[in-house]
Amino acid sequence: MKFKKIVVFIFSILAFFNAADAQDTSAVSTPLDYSFPKTYELSGVMISGTEFYDKTVLQSLSGLMVGQKIKIPGEEIGNAITALWKQKLFDDVKIKILDITGDKLSIEIVVREKPRLSTFAIKGIRKGRATTLRDELTLKAGNIITENLFVTTEAQIKKFYNEKGYTDAKVTFETIEDDPKKNTSKLRIKIDEGSKIKIENIVFHGNNSVPSGKLKRTFKKTKESRRFLAKSKFIESDFEDDKQKLIAKYLSLGYRDIEIIKDSVYKSKSNRVSIDITVNEGQKYFFRNLSFVGNTKYTSAQLLDILKINRGDVYNQSLLDSRLNMSQTELDISTLYMDDGYLFFRIEPVEVLVENDSIDLEIRMYEGPQAKINKVSVKGNTKTSDHVVLRELRTKPGQLFSRSDITRSMRELATVGYFNPEALNINTVPHPESGTVDIEYIVEERPNDQIELSAGWGVNSVVGTLGLTLNNFSTRKMFNPRAWTPVPSGDGQRLSLRAQSNGTFYQAYSASFTEPWFGGKKPNALSVSVYHSVQTNGYAKNEPLRSVLYTTGGSVGIGKRLRWPDDYFVIQYSLNLQRYNNVYNSLGQSNIPSVPQGISNSFSLKIALSRNSTNQAIYPSKGSSITFSVQATPPYSMFNGVDYTTIAETERYRWLEFHKWKFDASFFTPVIGKLVIMSRANFGYIGNYNPLVGMTPFERFWVGGSGLMGFNLDGRELIALRGYQDYTLTPIVHQRVVTNLGVIDNPVREGGTIYNRYTFELRYPISTNPQATIFPLLFAEAGGAWLQFKDFNPFQLYRSVGAGVRIFLPMFGMIGLDYGYGFDVPANSTDGQFNKGNFHFLLGQQF
Repeated sequence: MKFKKIVVFIFSILAFFNAADAQDTSAVSTPLDYSFPKTYELSGVMISGTEFYDKTVLQSLSGLMVGQKIKIPGEEIGNAITALWKQKLFDDVKIKILDITGDKLSIEIVVREKPRLSTFAIKGIRKGRATTLRDELTLKAGNIITENLFVTTEAQIKKFYNEKGYTDAKVTFETIEDDPKKNTSKLRIKIDEGSKIKIENIVFHGNNSVPSGKLKRTFKKTKESRRFLAKSKFIESDFEDDKQKLIAKYLSLGYRDIEIIKDSVYKSKSNRVSIDITVNEGQKYFFRNLSFVGNTKYTSAQLLDILKINRGDVYNQSLLDSRLNMSQTELDISTLYMDDGYLFFRIEPVEVLVENDSIDLEIRMYEGPQAKINKVSVKGNTKTSDHVVLRELRTKPGQLFSRSDITRSMRELATVGYFNPEALNINTVPHPESGTVDIEYIVEERPNDQIELSAGWGVNSVVGTLGLTLNNFSTRKMFNPRAWTPVPSGDGQRLSLRAQSNGTFYQAYSASFTEPWFGGKKPNALSVSVYHSVQTNGYAKNEPLRSVLYTTGGSVGIGKRLRWPDDYFVIQYSLNLQRYNNVYNSLGQSNIPSVPQGISNSFSLKIALSRNSTNQAIYPSKGSSITFSVQATPPYSMFNGVDYTTIAETERYRWLEFHKWKFDASFFTPVIGKLVIMSRANFGYIGNYNPLVGMTPFERFWVGGSGLMGFNLDGRELIALRGYQDYTLTPIVHQRVVTNLGVIDNPVREGGTIYNRYTFELRYPISTNPQATIFPLLFAEAGGAWLQFKDFNPFQLYRSVGAGVRIFLPMFGMIGLDYGYGFDVPANSTDGQFNKGNFHFLLGQQF
């Protein structure tokens, strides 16, 4: 205590000597005598030298206030200086005497602030990593350069490098004066990354029952460097997580007493560590007697059927937990109750007897009352109207609470396309006193309107596309000027405008509109579309050598969600009308010889039954999408009385008749982590009613290449098969052409009337951010097309493999680049002519 007083007294004396040196002594009317302490009353306290801090706050921190009695020399002055130094905001603190009049004393507290940061640079590492690191740091211009700033920044940098396996990274700081007038300094951060620390060996001790190799496989991120294709780096937090996975593995094998006695991590080489883990496995246990207590809704036998655990089974703790609560693959007891309104249901397994290697289990249950939904609300929908969100939900006020309904509602919100699937959340607020629950769905809007800028190969040249798709449009708000921000939106309607052209050879225009809830009460989707295209041989209008195909059409459709076989099914009906006018040139030639001369009309009804259970639209990781459709025209030849053996070719296809069958199925299967397998099968067939009329030359399948979606020429469907050039897998017809040199064989491709295709893709997402979803893929494909059904062979296919990447940007849609290698030579090609490797670039489309 005496020592403390002496130190304070010395600081006080030093402070006043500094003040005496700095002050204008002529202003002091009464000289100070430090030999005899005297008490003064503070008549004024001034603060100077600060630019960024509140002077009132600094005075308060000093503890010196006007009217206060202080002794000179005494503790008060020293305490004031110490208090300000403790803030670590100043490089210098002084107290000056301004005036002494009698027992009145006025002082000035003079501070010099620590410099502030103007800019900082990261040296010693490559530019790309420095940019990434800069985003991780909280360091910014204006920060006060203090020791604490260095400590915090160094900790953030080391955390960044620890997560990458560089546990020996070193950081040094250098400050450089920038602007003395503004008291700013630059900061140079020098980083020595060192070597990435890899794991040389993981050695287990005490594992007498479970092989070391099996235990190593439970470690998902802590892996030995010598394992094939394994990324080896030591990260402390990952190691801790993997140790918990090790415990879980033992528990699943019946070793309920498992414990990790010790573990050690030590350097075996300069950039290698080895890990020793010692376990005490304990005894292996088995289930013996299982009983339920507190169950009145269901019998014990019914609950045991769901539990699916029998006497003598290995005591698997994780299996028991999943069968009681939230199984990901099958029905569990908790879901059984909660789907029937038992929100307050609780279940707890209790080991009532452990005898040798057997465990008797008593499962204690509290069923509680059934809860009804009181209020359902949505939060975070800044663009989409409340009623658009609420109509997609399966949870309605007045219904019994159901966990499955909530899960399905979350799936609907994820697939509707308006919200970020990664940010969806739910908040349930139970009210036990009234037996009700409030449910709040939390969403985050994401941009989903698209500007399409696509380029592809069609009509023997590059075709450019410009399109605008508004996926959350609102016709209801069109006449509200305030709703144009920049377009009226929020009602879930879809408006699409599209134009394609390559100059004089081809132009196409289309527009479509979809109202997903026509009438506003039921999910019946109304869709309307119109389109018009012009394809020429390149000659200008009114030139005699000009030939042109005009295609004009439209469709009206209605879609309805079904409840049987389940509510993933949708049935759609559409009426389609197309008018084709193929105008030959003065020489009787057409640039599309497969299309008959003159006008052809197609009026058809299409029925499509589909089931989509995928968990999201952009990067589905589970579920399936299956569609079966039939499109048919009236069988005019059966009732129009026309003799098709003598009819002119221009009249034969005046009204087209055909029936078209299609089947498409895609399955998404999660493998490990985010790795997903996509398997797909496609089949299409066109038939006729009357062999005398023949097969329609329209609506056929053209297989091979990138498959430029949305391209409408003669109703043809372009089927992508990567690794081959466009249309090269389409059947060929050999025509005999008479020339001056005689009769020659002219091979011409005609669309197939039947095709099939199989696709297998392995996908892994690099980013699932809704602003930029990115996933590379490996693929294998096989398919083919045939001119007649009798030639169809589902196993005689053209095969290819390759790799690619997909990038989804909200404003542009899906962008893709693939490289495919085809193994088989297309018909009418030779090995020399056949290009086995092909790049396929896609902008605004997806395979």
